[in-house]
Amino acid sequence: MTVQLELWHLITLLIAFFTCVGVFGKVLLSQFEKRLDERFELQEEARKEVQKRWDDEFKKIEELARKNERDLLELKVHLAENFVSRPDSIINQSRLESKIDGLAKTFENVLLRLGTQKGNHD
Repeated sequence: MTVQLELWHLITLLIAFFTCVGVFGKVLLSQFEKRLDERFELQEEARKEVQKRWDDEFKKIEELARKNERDLLELKVHLAENFVSRPDSIINQSRLESKIDGLAKTFENVLLRLGTQKGNHD
């Protein structure tokens, strides 16, 4: 059994074979590209979701920082209104002590006068 091919049949068969190989290669590459596109889309969706979560967390942290800053400023105002500094407290205490000393001297003088007046009347 002998197979005889003419040159143009051989060329046609080779062209058909290489065309099939090219078509199969193109289909295979398009499948790879399709899978890669799907994978990249999924990764992009996951990245966007993670980015959204991070943005939400950062917003929460920023809001907490603002709240803490407001609370701190309110505390500073409260401290300034309701608490006396140590030097002011010492000055006020000294004033009170001097007034009490003045009252004590006045009472002492009154008692001395009363004592001398009793002595003169007896």
